[in-house]
Amino acid sequence: MNTTYQEGRRYKSATQAMIRPAWTPATIGLMIIGFMVFWPLGLAMLAYVLWGDRLDTFKDDVNRKTDRAFGFCRGERGFSRTGNVAFDDWREAEISRLEEERRKLDAMRQEFDEHLRELHRARDQKEFDEFMKAYNARSKSGKDDGKTSGVPKV
Repeated sequence: MNTTYQEGRRYKSATQAMIRPAWTPATIGLMIIGFMVFWPLGLAMLAYVLWGDRLDTFKDDVNRKTDRAFGFCRGERGFSRTGNVAFDDWREAEISRLEEERRKLDAMRQEFDEHLRELHRARDQKEFDEFMKAYNARSKSGKDDGKTSGVPKV
């Protein structure tokens, strides 16, 4: 459909499309053929003829609601201004404070995870040192009878 945009409004040009949401011979023929081939196609054509003029407003409504719902993806907080400046300022300050608190908690969690890794490493090192001490004591005392104990001789 040929349309032109002028001052934010949409105007149809002089040429009209053959298939438009109206009772034209083309839409009636397509609807009949649609019912003969596969009935949901005919039903879809009937719905287009009856309610097709509302598709533009429906599309605009869906786009507006989608933009509002997924505004956080663009970095928006998802909160609109209420008109009460004091409340909006307080809310922004609280959100900033909570974000700072979250950053602190994340840093503490990271430090704790590092501490746990260090404890595990120290425990593993202690167990390894005890094993090597016992292994070296066995090999020095001559109790090693040549059987493979799982640890190769060094």
